[in-house]
Amino acid sequence: MNRRLFVVALLVLAGLLLPLLLPEAIQADGRYDRSALASGEWWRLLSAHVVHLGVRHALLNAAAAAILVLLVGHALSARGWLVVVLGSMIAIDAGLWFGSPAVSWYAGASGVLHSVIAAGGLALASLRDWRGGILLALLTSKLIFEQSISGDLGFAGGLPVVLDAHLYGASGGVVAVVGLYLARKRQPDH
Repeated sequence: MNRRLFVVALLVLAGLLLPLLLPEAIQADGRYDRSALASGEWWRLLSAHVVHLGVRHALLNAAAAAILVLLVGHALSARGWLVVVLGSMIAIDAGLWFGSPAVSWYAGASGVLHSVIAAGGLALASLRDWRGGILLALLTSKLIFEQSISGDLGFAGGLPVVLDAHLYGASGGVVAVVGLYLARKRQPDH
């Protein structure tokens, strides 16, 4: 295993699990909350993606994040992943605010994880790695199922799931990777 990816996986785990050490009230103050955002609590646009509904929720997201880092982490540079993660946070927040006004709250990393799957799948596919196509097919099937057929697949073990965040996150991951690809194409050859 690549040592750098292992360190990144540990950092991601720490970033998702350390907020659990905060008092529950502070964690709740970090969630995406439509009325609090409307009152000017803009920090929630960032913090909502790292606070969770409890230990179980954080562990599920952290485990998925670590697996994804090890599976697709090599497909983009550190800068590329930063663009993907920040871009997906913006896409999720904007999508929830403008596209899903009925969603009053959101917490967790599942939307960002969906962006990592989408971005990693596209990046791997661009490298002609067969795993990219499989990831994209599975993600597309999951999103179609969630959005139009049955909803939650049950991966959250009974926790409430904001399915729109998955769609907005995956869309943000696609847009970020396409943007990175187009930016790279515009750079003059050295």
